[in-house]
Amino acid sequence: MMKSDNDVVITGIGIVTCQGVGKEPHVALLSSADAGAPRVETERFAPYPVHPMPEIDWSAQIPKRGDQRQMENWQRLGVFSAGLALDDAGLKTDAEACASMDMIVAAGGGERDIKVDSLIVDEALKRNDREMLLNEKLTTELRPTLFLAQLSNLVAGNISIVHKVTGSSRTFMGEESAGISAVETAFHRIKAGQSSHSLVGGAFVAERADIILLVEGIRAHATGDWHPIWSRSPDNGGGLIMGSVGAFLVLESRAHAEARGAHIYAVIHAIEGDRGNRNEGKLEKRLTRLASHASGLSKDDTVVLSGTSGLVDLAAREKLLLEKEFPGMPIRAYGGVTGHGMEAQFPLGLALAALSLDGAARIPTFDAQNEQPMTAPAKHAVVTTIGYTRGEGLAVLSAA
Repeated sequence: MMKSDNDVVITGIGIVTCQGVGKEPHVALLSSADAGAPRVETERFAPYPVHPMPEIDWSAQIPKRGDQRQMENWQRLGVFSAGLALDDAGLKTDAEACASMDMIVAAGGGERDIKVDSLIVDEALKRNDREMLLNEKLTTELRPTLFLAQLSNLVAGNISIVHKVTGSSRTFMGEESAGISAVETAFHRIKAGQSSHSLVGGAFVAERADIILLVEGIRAHATGDWHPIWSRSPDNGGGLIMGSVGAFLVLESRAHAEARGAHIYAVIHAIEGDRGNRNEGKLEKRLTRLASHASGLSKDDTVVLSGTSGLVDLAAREKLLLEKEFPGMPIRAYGGVTGHGMEAQFPLGLALAALSLDGAARIPTFDAQNEQPMTAPAKHAVVTTIGYTRGEGLAVLSAA
């Protein structure tokens, strides 16, 4: 593939999952002979398993206690991961670069007042006029100040305050699609010459009763013990196991990165997101079109990193499609070892792909019964994310 000054390259990776904090534990995972058993919390939210946050020293990236105190965990995780990415790119202390850096964040809603949620659920069990009940509780129980502290764009606001990233700022909201749109927008702005360097990513905290209730409202959450992602069945609930994830990337134009001598992890060749009705083969039709961005890649040096949510029927449909479109290529469902990160899922997949390509890793199988071993290090990667209710995305990367 021809080089261009406007090629979009990854120069900074900030990543936090149940596997650990920063690049090192994730490089170790990707280059190990055996992925081993993932870290899963099965007691705290029983019967629903989650992949928890690792132990984090927040002050390593958010030095002021006052800044830490006024954020909820999902904001802290986003600001912390963004700081890791800036450090990794060598831009954290470059005031001029941070002042002109674009920022695009994928965020969900803030953490909720669990007591009020519980009160409404408990009361709703005793009454049939639930619309009336909801209106009563909205006018008597909610605190406007709590809502103001939970606005989605506060992650971006706090990154600006803590890390002095003060170029343009955008926030996308809406589950996996937000993460896809955030990276896709950054990609096209750099490709078009409208931006030279951008901080992009998202964060998600799985250890929240309100999120588990939301997912289980459509019977999507797995129950009981952890199972590898392609091996999940309706016998253990819906199949989705969420994970607390922070994933930020520094994207630059090739010219900007090379001018400052930055280390380039990988080159992104294409990114596209889409959404629509999934019935009657329409999902497969969209995914086939998205997969055309990866046409011509060799099965000998390409790995497919699937961001499948683990939702049983959806995962089966995706796997069939991936095996048809990318025959002979090893597939890895990375959410099986990190949990599903919603808004952060697509940036996480890109981060793992970039680390794998940069380190010439032979990624171990994450589901030995349903994934083929890699016979050689990959030089190209395809990253997918299929939203658990809506939204699809695909990216194509190559080693630098």
